[in-house]
Amino acid sequence: QVQLVESGGGLVQAGGSLRLSCAASLSMFSIYTMAWYRQAPGKQRELVARIGNPGSTNYLDTVKGRFSISRDNAKNTVYLQMNSLKPEDTGVYYCNAARLAIGADFWGKGTLVTGSS
Repeated sequence: QVQLVESGGGLVQAGGSLRLSCAASLSMFSIYTMAWYRQAPGKQRELVARIGNPGSTNYLDTVKGRFSISRDNAKNTVYLQMNSLKPEDTGVYYCNAARLAIGADFWGKGTLVTGSS
């Protein structure tokens, strides 16, 4: 059974930093596109950052220059380094693993990030 387990969320003051991790129990982890999504209270889930292999990335405009996604294929782990956090970054952050060619789309249960002003 595939599991994506997020960690690293918490409460941080505006301007602070957090590093999220997502450990995936996936065989052939490297073939998956990994992504972080977030869902703020009362809002739809949105894509924050995505990383392919070998490492092409794209970001939500509002986090460009502040957030950085990376992956360690040897550890089956994807990271999201979040710097200069703002209150509007608050939400539940979800890890996603996708490989559309094989119809694979997996989600973690999420980790809460709260940016305080």
